[in-house]
Amino acid sequence: MTYSGFDTRSVGNKDCTSFVGGSPNKQYDFILKAMTGDTDYPADACPLYYHSYFQVDRIQLNELLSGAGAINITGDIETTGSVIATVDMTAPIFNGSATTAKAIGGAFDVPHWKDEKKRVRHVIAEGPEAGIYVRGTMKDTNIINLPEYWEGLVDPETITVTLTQIGTSQDLIVEGIEWGKRIKVKSGNASTIHCYYEVWAARWINPCDHDEKLHVVYEGDSPDDYPGNNEFFLIGGWDYDRRETKWRKNET
Repeated sequence: MTYSGFDTRSVGNKDCTSFVGGSPNKQYDFILKAMTGDTDYPADACPLYYHSYFQVDRIQLNELLSGAGAINITGDIETTGSVIATVDMTAPIFNGSATTAKAIGGAFDVPHWKDEKKRVRHVIAEGPEAGIYVRGTMKDTNIINLPEYWEGLVDPETITVTLTQIGTSQDLIVEGIEWGKRIKVKSGNASTIHCYYEVWAARWINPCDHDEKLHVVYEGDSPDDYPGNNEFFLIGGWDYDRRETKWRKNET
């Protein structure tokens, strides 16, 4: 059966506040976009509404979810694929302003400070600074070349080096750090250098403003009370996304 129009409406006894009833239908289907095309819409009928809010039990998404708003989840997120969480800070790096971080998870994705055609993606280690590190193995060389993208991104005065000798005692010494770009190592007993290295530095909170500092502990009931610029920080949720302003403590 097909319809050329809608069933006759009951005018004069409208109820615009009632909820839709019935039994749940577990078949995935499309949401109807209803257009009556009426030219004589009765003045005493319910006013036209669009779906500002809607409620369903399950959603099957076949292609893409996009938008400019926030996604608030109080339950679990289950996935059989990959979850990529990034903070896109294209605007704050190159024009000096900031946009709110749009991500959850321990990762950030920022423009390359020296090359506008490149980007840098890192996973975040927690600590009282915006720490950034590289590590590796040295053999038959006394130079550690730091990543080229560190220039302008990190405070060179915060660079620290840890060396772990391999195989033999080598009396390893950091001879110097040159221009924040490379580290010279020497052996105090003239041994051939073979070691593991770990280099840490503090990334600028705002590469455009080196006076922007991290407030590690501050007074307040929520992230909104942070005394500095909140736009450079990822606030995925309070207390690991439970949206609580205090730690949940066991009552004894």
